[in-house]
Amino acid sequence: MGATFINTSAALAHSSSSRYTKALARARRLKELQASLDLEHDKEGFAMLRRLAAFDDPTTLHELMFVPNIEALFTLEQQAYWLPRCADWRVLGCYAQTELGHGSNVRALETTATFDAKTDEFVLTTPTLTATKFWPGTMGKTATHAMVIARLRTPSRSAPSPGSFTDQGVHNFIVPLRDRSTHALLPGVITGDIGPKLGFNNMDNGFLQLRDVRVPRANMAARLAHVTSNGDYVATADPTAAKLAGLTMTAVRSSIIQGAGSALAQACTVAVRYSVVRKQGYTEDGSDEHSVFEYPTQRQRLLPLLAKSYCFWVAGLAVGKLMADTEALVKEGARVPGTMLAELHATSSGLKAYCTGVAGDGIETCRRACGGHGYLQASGLPPLLGTYLQTVTKDTGF
Repeated sequence: MGATFINTSAALAHSSSSRYTKALARARRLKELQASLDLEHDKEGFAMLRRLAAFDDPTTLHELMFVPNIEALFTLEQQAYWLPRCADWRVLGCYAQTELGHGSNVRALETTATFDAKTDEFVLTTPTLTATKFWPGTMGKTATHAMVIARLRTPSRSAPSPGSFTDQGVHNFIVPLRDRSTHALLPGVITGDIGPKLGFNNMDNGFLQLRDVRVPRANMAARLAHVTSNGDYVATADPTAAKLAGLTMTAVRSSIIQGAGSALAQACTVAVRYSVVRKQGYTEDGSDEHSVFEYPTQRQRLLPLLAKSYCFWVAGLAVGKLMADTEALVKEGARVPGTMLAELHATSSGLKAYCTGVAGDGIETCRRACGGHGYLQASGLPPLLGTYLQTVTKDTGF
């Protein structure tokens, strides 16, 4: 009898493609439900709907980071153009900050956006291998546009020789990636999926290289700073403006803190219910078996984690409230106190690190608390663990 060999790579590719296609169909269904339930302007309601759907949505970064970035850092005129297109998915975006060489160290990012006064455009490029954008979710296959975080270079006024530029620091630019009609990559854009991960494989985390890709001057986030048609850089007089640029990332951290509570609660629900019905060991008179949950060691493992899941959820709500208060001041044009920004940044960063670490370890504790049955995919714990662990080692959603 001849041996049958399975092409593992082909099988994995087919499985991944099928999973991604199904996830996109579910994401489309969520959009339909959003409309039918009249949740277009109810962000909290739609966020709850997404949580209840409980699947890895390939379009996540569009709602989580791309749209909030436009709302926070673009002018009202720019928002009037982009937001309606985002709402009906004529524009479907991702957030391209993390590079191969640098992630949360934003000041060291290498991707550049050079202003060309002759054409009134920015020319974006990834000048080195380490400047390659790497990890952004929704980028690999799905997104039509990217919110690219790049170093702005404007013509130097102090040394006006040809090719002399001043580095104005990192700014946000909307860069088209794919043709809206064919979804083919646009000239100068090189991107794709980075491949299978430990989990979270419905999400098409991608890479991006830009080869002198031109975008109009209007595609730069201009609420806090802008470039004139002759190349002059004009920044707001508010000294806290540079810190305000990070508000979107802070908002994501508050959702990650809440998400830690939600994921840990899911694991605790499975483990506690299993422990209550699972019998192990006889009572003293031998008439019946003990429920595993009756053992003090099992309760000591699970109940503190259950309590923490509630605490993390409430902490996420509190950070979200502080974030909302800050955003309200920004939208009103009021000056945001530096102490308020410092508290928001420190609290969200510290809680994000702590809560995700505890949740990741806690899900594994819950899996082990279910014995051999916790190793089954059917328990829900292995896929939950594989999906959640990416949150522990990322900053804000890539």
